Amino acid sequence: MNKRMLLEVVDPPALLVSPASRFCGEVLAAAELKLNDRPMVDRQRGGSEQAWQCFESFIGGRGESYRSAMSSPVTAYEACSRLSPYLAFGNISVKQVFQRVCMMQLAIKNSEAPRGTFTQWRASLKSFQSRLRWHCHFIQKMEDQPDIDTVNIARSYDGIRGEDAAKLEAWQDGKTGYPLIDACMRALRATGWLNFRMRAMVMSFASYHLWIDWRASGLVLARYFVDYEPGIHWSQVQMQSGTTGINSVRVYSPIKQVTDQDPDGTFIRKWVPELANVPSAYLAEPHTMPVMEQTFAGCRIGDDYPEPIVNHTEAYRLARDKIHSIRKSNDARIEATAVYRKHGSRRKKR
Repeated sequence: MNKRMLLEVVDPPALLVSPASRFCGEVLAAAELKLNDRPMVDRQRGGSEQAWQCFESFIGGRGESYRSAMSSPVTAYEACSRLSPYLAFGNISVKQVFQRVCMMQLAIKNSEAPRGTFTQWRASLKSFQSRLRWHCHFIQKMEDQPDIDTVNIARSYDGIRGEDAAKLEAWQDGKTGYPLIDACMRALRATGWLNFRMRAMVMSFASYHLWIDWRASGLVLARYFVDYEPGIHWSQVQMQSGTTGINSVRVYSPIKQVTDQDPDGTFIRKWVPELANVPSAYLAEPHTMPVMEQTFAGCRIGDDYPEPIVNHTEAYRLARDKIHSIRKSNDARIEATAVYRKHGSRRKKR
């Protein structure tokens, strides 16, 4: 990738000539296409100018804490580059971003500043470059296998999940009874963006806890993400659902993630206002609040905020057992070898 990314950037043409034939027919409005009215009031605005402003603000200061701050939804909105929508729509290119980061790394290397001055920047820029490489790697997967949005990458997992309209609706509307899941889905509907760990968590929850087929839940997310990139999206959807056959099975705990990523409830209280006055001690599992505490917090579980849609411990155990029973079979292992040869990373270790 480095060799290609370091080639000279080609300037865009000064003028694009439209086809000679005239467009026939009228442009239909969203209502005429029967599309739901789903305003994202906090979404990023498009355009190359906005893309460069966003990028310059990232390398100009926002990105210094990128490596340490990208996992928590509390800090990720500011610390992450937020370039994904602009990359998806072509407002800025991976090559332009990569070369600008390389220039910054070189400037830091040649700087005469005291030792340790740029330690955090070095780590963050290295981590950011790694994500740029993975961006291209995952898009390549769909080039190699165009049907990964419709069939399991590893066919050993065909037919293991079904449909559950009620659970799917509760999940997409942010009404599962798990605060961080609900906060993420509501934030996503308003902004069109989530940081990677939270994307992985909500997808994992739909696939493992709710045992919903990834094609249904993945489509919901595809419609929400303003940075929807098919190759990246469907590869990640299948990774987080355990159907690639080669990636680690990661079942995120929506309870533990509160403690790890939003211990004070900053993010949860913003997007799930019903829980605004719930004590932090109960925020990961508000259904465990005594009735008196619920009264004081003005949040009656089952009325103001839903009971958990599933039992975490039971759902986790059942999902883990089902997936691992397939993974350890001889046929699945043979298939996993073939999948790795086709889709595994070819990057050489330094």
